[in-house]
Formats: sequence, C-alpha cells, structure tokens
Amino acid sequence: MKYPGKYPKTRLRRNRTHDWVRRLVSENSLTSSDLILPVFVCDGRNKKEKIKSMPGVFRYSVDNLEPIINKATNYKIPLIALFPSTPKNKKDPYGSEALNENNLICQALRKIKTNNKIGIMCDVALDPYTSHGHDGIIKNKYVLNDETNDILVKQALLYAEMGCDIIAPSDMMDGRIGLIRKNLDKNNLKNIKILSYATKYASNFYGPFRDAVGSQKLLSGDKKTYQMDNRNSDEALREVFLDIKEGADFVMVKPGMPYLDIIKLINDNFKIPIFSYQVSGEYSLLKNGINKNIINREAISETIMSLKRAGSSAIITYFALELAKELKNNFLK
Repeated sequence: MKYPGKYPKTRLRRNRTHDWVRRLVSENSLTSSDLILPVFVCDGRNKKEKIKSMPGVFRYSVDNLEPIINKATNYKIPLIALFPSTPKNKKDPYGSEALNENNLICQALRKIKTNNKIGIMCDVALDPYTSHGHDGIIKNKYVLNDETNDILVKQALLYAEMGCDIIAPSDMMDGRIGLIRKNLDKNNLKNIKILSYATKYASNFYGPFRDAVGSQKLLSGDKKTYQMDNRNSDEALREVFLDIKEGADFVMVKPGMPYLDIIKLINDNFKIPIFSYQVSGEYSLLKNGINKNIINREAISETIMSLKRAGSSAIITYFALELAKELKNNFLK
C-alpha cells in the first residue's frame, strides 16, 4: 500500500543505513584507553582464587600478578586499580596494616613497577584493614573525620613512595584531598595524581566487592554517615567543587549506572576528567544475566557506552579485559 502523505526532506534513518555511515556519525566511541582494570591482591604464593560472588573475577597473590598485568598491557589498558584482601589476623580497629610498607598493596606496587610501565591506581581508605569494616577510626559508633584523615595522609604518602601513580581516596572524609595534596607536594611528589571519590554513594551495589576484600562479614552497621545519600544530587556538585579546590586531578562517581544523572550533572558543571565505577554489584548482575542467557554479551558494551555518553572520561569495570579483547579484535560495533 502506497503511503498517501509526504515525507519530510530530512530522513534521519539515512544516516543509519550501513555500518560505515553509522561509524562516521557516531557521537561517542569506546577504546581500550577508556578502561581501568580492577585487580584484587591476596596473601600467599602462587594463588589465583575464585571470588564466588563475582564470577570470572579472581584474587591474585603478589607473585602471580604478572600474567594479568601482561594481559592488560597487551590490550593497551592504561591503568589498573589495586585492592587488597587483607588477612583477618592483620586487621585491627585502627587499620594499622594500611601503614605497613610490606602490606599487600606495597608488595604489589614494588613487584609491578619493576617490569611494567602500566599506570597504577590505589585506593586510600581503611576499610580493607579495619576489623570493623569501616573506612576510618570509630568512637561511640561514629567514624571520626579528622583523626581518620591523619592516617589517610600517611597511607597516601606511603603508596606514592612505593610507586603508585594515582592516589584515590575513597573514604569520603571531609578535607582529606587538600591534606593529601599538601603532604605529597611537601615530600617532592608533586606529579602524583589524585583521583577523588568525590561522589561515592552509600549504595547496595557494593556487596560482592566487600566479599572480595574480606570486609563484608566484618562491617558493623552501614556507611551512611560519610557516604552520600542516594536521594541527593545537588550535594554532589558541592562535593566535587570542594575536592577540585583542594587539588583533585580527577573525580569519581560511584556506582556508575544507577548514577548516570550525576555523571552528566558534574560533566555539565565542571571541566575536569570524570571517572565512573561500574561496581561489583552491577558486574555480578550482568555476568549472571549472561550466564543464564537472560541478556547477551553486547549488553556489556552498551552499559559502558552509557557511562561514556553521560560524560565519563574513563570507566573502572571488571569487564575491562573482555571488552579490550573484543575491541582489539574488532568484535564490537
């Protein structure tokens, strides 16, 4: 049946007819340079431990890190993020192990920097090291801000001296960016970069990560007195403004997909690189959906593109190696 009306002169579908034209007019693209690979480090030797809550993700002993670092390098992933699974017997209420120059992160930094040029990011926070699972020192069931900052400043300096390229305070204490920046500069570490977890929400999507670093069963209560309220968005702008003023080089939005509006809001208001974190809960939901044939593998790249489209300069994702491999082989369209 012939359509009786008249089409307009502009037909937007003309620019969608073939793959080549879709690539020509695409507004965003994804490369391995957009990806950051999280790596969990555990105690012991020659270990590669499965993490039950995160299918396909492992903990590696320091001596067994080289294969995964080499993969990341070969796929041209620019940055890895190290996270420790600290043995329970090394945890205490003050997170003292965070300042041990032979803790898992320090060992990993020395090991990786010996033979590799890949960038390394390290979280600065106490939750992997405290016996109560919180990001700071507790008094009367409240996480103390300034007393915690005193330790974070020392932890940041230690990691920088051991070879960390990007210090990433993930604790959400007020004022810690300025204190860390001042101390790094004082110690002639002016080129060490700071990625502030400026907008880290008190989210229900962190469970598998806490399992991976061994803090899940230790955590008493929640983290709502220091991590952001998921009902707030204007507050995110205040957090970012203050951290930029204090010396942050990049800012983080965490989690990623539930907070696409926050990424867009920050991108519209500040000209600073924004990193987003597709967190463990997001990963596990997607991975289990793929394993059960509920969604297909292309959904992974679609989620990463949503983060990029919202304004992310880079994305921390547990799918980094899979995505980088497919990008290298031109499987992603």
